[in-house]
Amino acid sequence: MPGRLSVVGLGPGSDALVTDQVRATIAAASDAFGYFPYIERLQGLGHLQLHASDNREELARARQALELAAQGRQVLMLSSGDPGVFAMASAVFEALDGATPEQAQRWAAVDVEVQPGITAMLAAAARLGAPLGHDFCCINLSDNLKPAAVIERRIRLAAQADFAMAFYNPCSTSRPEGFARALRVLREECEPARLICLARNVSRPDETLRVVALAEATADMADMRTLVIVGNRLTRQVGRHVYTPRSYPHA
Repeated sequence: MPGRLSVVGLGPGSDALVTDQVRATIAAASDAFGYFPYIERLQGLGHLQLHASDNREELARARQALELAAQGRQVLMLSSGDPGVFAMASAVFEALDGATPEQAQRWAAVDVEVQPGITAMLAAAARLGAPLGHDFCCINLSDNLKPAAVIERRIRLAAQADFAMAFYNPCSTSRPEGFARALRVLREECEPARLICLARNVSRPDETLRVVALAEATADMADMRTLVIVGNRLTRQVGRHVYTPRSYPHA
C-alpha cells in the first residue's frame, strides 16, 4: 500500500464536532503527528503511534511525517479547527515546496490529502448567532510569523472596508499586546458602539460567550483561547444573539 499523509482538522474542541471523514481517517491511520494538546486527544487509540512536538516546530514536523509516509505508513497530521486555517496544511506544502532533490524523490509517491474541519471562527459564529452573515475576513493577531505593522495595516484596511472580522490568537503571555493593538486601531476607525464578540473555549465545557461595545472592550478580555469577532457597522443584537444582515445598503 502506498504511503499517505492526511492533514486533518479536529474541530474547535468537542469530539462531537469532528467530522465523520476525519474519524474514518483516524481509524485507518498508523501514525499521528501534531502539537502536544492535539496528540493528547488521540491518547488511548492503541493502533496509532503518536509523535508529539512543540508548537514552533511545524516544518520539522511536516518533514518527519512525509518521511514516514514515504515508507508506506498511513500518517495523520493533526490540526485543531480546519488544517488550512492558520494550521498545518500550509506547513506540509511548504515542506514539499522546499524539498531537496533527495527528499522530493522520496516523497513523490506520498499521497497528500487535506480534510476539512470546523474552525473556531465558524463554531464561535454559530454559538453567537450569525455575526459573519455578510462579507468578513480572518486575521491572526500573533506577530510570531508576520510583522506587527502588517497586522495593524490589515485591521485598519478591513475596518475601513467595513468587513466583519474574526481574530485568532489575540493575546499570549509572550505577546500580550496583540488584542490591545487591534483595539487601538479599531477605535481609530470604528464607532464606539461597534459590537465585539468574545468566544472562549467554544464547544468545551467551560465555554464562555461575551458581547460588548467597542467602547467597553479591554485587552484583558481575551487570551489565546479566545476567538474574537468584530461586527461591521450593521451588526446588531437580537435577544442573546448577534447577527450581521445579509444585505448591505447602497452608498
